[in-house]
Amino acid sequence: MKIAVPSEGKQMDSPVNRSFGRTPCFIVADTETGDFKVIDNEAAAAQGGAGIKAAQTIVDSGAGAVVTFHCGENAAEVLNAAGIRLWKAVPGTVADMADAWKNGTLAELSEIHAGYHGHG
Repeated sequence: MKIAVPSEGKQMDSPVNRSFGRTPCFIVADTETGDFKVIDNEAAAAQGGAGIKAAQTIVDSGAGAVVTFHCGENAAEVLNAAGIRLWKAVPGTVADMADAWKNGTLAELSEIHAGYHGHG
């Protein structure tokens, strides 16, 4: 399974970014092979709709799951429509999230917030 994680850097040992829509990049990790690719988040500089644009980037990446601390309702709708499940991140690195997902120790992300509309 390919999972997408918002990341502060471009390596698997980078910390998970606290933001979904405004993260600098996503790391899409293949939990079966250990391979990963970095996708720059062009939505990070968007004036509005960053979460929706970031979610579409994830859909286009082929990931089947997202591990994140937070997700707005509009982004969650895009991901859910594509059959992408959301999992709650815990403090750590992208590699930690890939391992935790593979080991089944992450909870599904159930607290979807209204988003940060107009809050830059």
